[in-house]
Amino acid sequence: MSPEDYKYITNFLLETTGLSLGENKEYLLEARLIPLAQSHGMNGIEDLVLSLRSRLDKNLEKDVMEAMTTNESSFFRDRRPFDELKNEILPNLIAERSATQKLRIWSSACSNGQEAYSIVMTLREHFPELADWNIQIVGTDLCSKALDRAETGVYSQFEVQRGLPVQLLMKYFEQNEQGWKIKTDPGISMQWKHLNLLEDFQHLGMFDIVFCRNVLIYFEPDVKKDILDRISNQMNSSGTLLLGAAETVLGVSDKYAKLSDCQSAIYSLAGRAVAN
Repeated sequence: MSPEDYKYITNFLLETTGLSLGENKEYLLEARLIPLAQSHGMNGIEDLVLSLRSRLDKNLEKDVMEAMTTNESSFFRDRRPFDELKNEILPNLIAERSATQKLRIWSSACSNGQEAYSIVMTLREHFPELADWNIQIVGTDLCSKALDRAETGVYSQFEVQRGLPVQLLMKYFEQNEQGWKIKTDPGISMQWKHLNLLEDFQHLGMFDIVFCRNVLIYFEPDVKKDILDRISNQMNSSGTLLLGAAETVLGVSDKYAKLSDCQSAIYSLAGRAVAN
């Protein structure tokens, strides 16, 4: 791969997805994009870049963006945030929402859906009082293939062995020829939507809890700030934001305050009174 082609692709990804690859990632681009180029009938990276430069093939642009998206996920990933969701966040939120009995949760960059379904299992296992509530979980991702898998809700033996306790597997999944399929929960509305976090997401509405974990680490500081600031506009006044273990709003956005009772990267909106 020529330096010029590398620079063009990295700039293309930064512009379209916010993904900042930096230097010396030629091996990663080649591993993911050479097979893609060949699937489009091209000889390699050089032909792919020529086509991208023309800006005529929108399907190719979409495929490049999705090929470079990291769809790494697992059930109850990093466990502690789900423990704090169970022990701190949801009890307080349920008390505040007792009159309306409505709850909206956003799993952004949801990948293949394990995070969203982990939230469902947390709700059902520990909060029977929510049985009659109006609960909606919205999963969004840049990758259409990941969203299709999330909506299907079928996972391999390897995937269900990563973080999913066997008792939850037997209770919430059923085995079929493709693997393990999560059982439908008629009491919880699941929606899956294609979304680029660089684009406007006001149409998603307001949320009580927002999961935005392990995605901001790939963005430049100004992009992180823009996304975090816009997420704050989609959070109800008592809403909560959960980031990945290696992520923080400190020094990035002044819209949030750390929840003192939580050890993970969990934040409320700035100015909200935080209970002890």
